Amino acid sequence: MTPATMTASVLTAPGSLTIEQREVPSPDPGDVLVQVSAVGVCGSDTHYYRHGRIGDFVVSSPLVLGHEAAGRIVAVGSGVPESRIGERVSIEPQRPDPDDEPTRRGQYNLSPHMRFYATPPVDGALAEFVTIGSAFAHPVPDSVSDEAAALFEPLSVAIAACRKAEVGIGDGVLITGAGPVGLLCVQVARAAGATRIVVTDVNRTRLAVAAGFGATDVLTPDELDTTIGVDSFIDASGAESAISSGIAAVRPGGRVVLVGMSANSTMAFPISLVQNRELVVTGVFRYANTWPIARELVTSGKVDLDSMVTGRFGLSEVAEALDADRQPGSIKAVVYPGRLGGSARAGAS
Repeated sequence: MTPATMTASVLTAPGSLTIEQREVPSPDPGDVLVQVSAVGVCGSDTHYYRHGRIGDFVVSSPLVLGHEAAGRIVAVGSGVPESRIGERVSIEPQRPDPDDEPTRRGQYNLSPHMRFYATPPVDGALAEFVTIGSAFAHPVPDSVSDEAAALFEPLSVAIAACRKAEVGIGDGVLITGAGPVGLLCVQVARAAGATRIVVTDVNRTRLAVAAGFGATDVLTPDELDTTIGVDSFIDASGAESAISSGIAAVRPGGRVVLVGMSANSTMAFPISLVQNRELVVTGVFRYANTWPIARELVTSGKVDLDSMVTGRFGLSEVAEALDADRQPGSIKAVVYPGRLGGSARAGAS
């Protein structure tokens, strides 16, 4: 029996979180109700927590953070088979408008009327229960942990980036930034057949992790030789200097994919270099049609998500989870909405 109320962690102002009791949402037609088992902490969650905004997205009313989520279906709306009740799922946290032109093209991530978890004013998954469209609740086998199922979301960003970069067999790829997305790009590039994977970061501990995940060359930014001529470059840092040097390291006719979010909306850009080398430059905004690939990469063992988790927290410890990135060696924090605290931290590494 699904309870009438649930516990949620709510951002009420920058740096201020409260635990609230809320009504459990009812699934609309075509929706499922998911009891949330695990939620990964993303840099965007941290940014909303510390600053109350990301660009034009401003937290102007109480907001539930969290969009990297997994759980179990406990109820279904009309039109959804009851046989789905009990399924373990990874949540794709998007609600695109089915009538938008990008959605009809298959690029639903670009829907201008998107409702995305934890993007103001849409609540996210740091609560015991959430609803989502049934097509966006992706079944996962029991061989996939709750933590890994939650991290299909950042893995999907890496899949989208490597798709745009057209990483393939025998390729050389440069990845700047060894945070969670950069590390996942390393794993996806390796799975795609890249034989040279160069990673730069200012943090040598992160570089050691990148090497463990398959990077062939790990360097600090000042050690990068921009004459290496890689086939593609993926920026997962958002740093202007990294983008500039990364573009210089791409061979003529290569591809540049910008994933990292910069604090600046504009920056200096080497236009003549892009023109003279006929480089293809593009960005990545979320993802589309990536969850089946994520599931195959994880279940086949080609991508290891469990090893990304370095901190585990209960729902009363969300502030600690959001600040975990400041701890040495931290890669990915995971919150368990079904636990208020204490025992959830056992096993944190």
